[in-house]
Amino acid sequence: MPTSKISQKPIAKLNKKLATKHDIGLSLPSHPAVLYCRHPFLFSNLTMSKPKVLITRRWPQSVEAKLQQRYDVSFNLDDHPFTADEFKDALQNYDAVCPSVCDSLPAEVLNVANKRCKILGNFGVGYNHIDINTAQQQGLIVTNTPGVLTQSTADIAMTLLLMSARRGAEGDRLVRAKQWTGWCPTHMMSSDVTGATLGLIGFGRIAQAMARKAHHGFGMKILYVKPTPADEAIVSELQAVRCNSIEDLLPQSDYVSLHCPGGEQTRHLINAERLQLMKPSAHLINTARGDVVDSKALIACLQARQIAGAGLDVYEGEPNIDPDFLSLDNVTLLPHLGSATIATRTAMGEKVLTNLQAYFAGEPLPDRVV
Repeated sequence: MPTSKISQKPIAKLNKKLATKHDIGLSLPSHPAVLYCRHPFLFSNLTMSKPKVLITRRWPQSVEAKLQQRYDVSFNLDDHPFTADEFKDALQNYDAVCPSVCDSLPAEVLNVANKRCKILGNFGVGYNHIDINTAQQQGLIVTNTPGVLTQSTADIAMTLLLMSARRGAEGDRLVRAKQWTGWCPTHMMSSDVTGATLGLIGFGRIAQAMARKAHHGFGMKILYVKPTPADEAIVSELQAVRCNSIEDLLPQSDYVSLHCPGGEQTRHLINAERLQLMKPSAHLINTARGDVVDSKALIACLQARQIAGAGLDVYEGEPNIDPDFLSLDNVTLLPHLGSATIATRTAMGEKVLTNLQAYFAGEPLPDRVV
């Protein structure tokens, strides 16, 4: 826990004095930082150090303002990606470090000696960029931000599906290059979305939100694959059909959208063998994690026109994506925009704030991973 200029010894006396003065009958906690976080009004005439918090990338301004009010906070003013050495230094000098999904916290970083940090308040739902096993071994708490980015990410998945199906990115490039010669009956013909079949690999919150948009908005048939059956009410609403395996789902789907977590268990889940099971007219959509798809295999598949197209928002090794993607005209590429709306990114920051507040107050953390 953070250090304080108020010694531990007078806290018991303060407990009785302040509770009596304010007639609140409180049983105040023994640690001054916890006392400050729960009841900051009691310290208007006292001096103590706030918990030190580091934010590794810039956040929405309204959330940063709240951080400044509550903590001794440091921001990454030029918004550069942190190096391993910078992360090690941060873990040694801050009570809380708040990384984002674009950061990398492997075992080598987390095992740094003389750690002061006790909590990683992750800005994002995914946490495969953090070595969770090492964090747990080191006694580091990890939290994330589930629930608030469901609709915005599902919107981007549908955007990619529509752009890939209707060759939207290709058409935009054509117009900007001044190569469009006018309308003609056979120019840039593409695939129908309405009434087509959408196959979802993974069927959590984001996949279900996409399924609702696709089914109710475009009359799409919904297939899904997941280890256990989905809630009956959702299945009934969407008339969704559960497939026995990915191999069962792929040949039936006009569009395949990925909604599974990243990590070793799902690395290259979509590989050359599975890509070959897709229809030649099918499209692959990925808003999950870049390493779920074997990039080399997908590039080869698109180059050979084995499938019609792909829409990607995430990549292996991002932001350093495979340059061969850039020469393809049958792939739509977005720069990890899944949750990038003002309201969603603000809500994500608020989630981190809630978890930090709970931790420093000694209360249960609502979004604890480990």
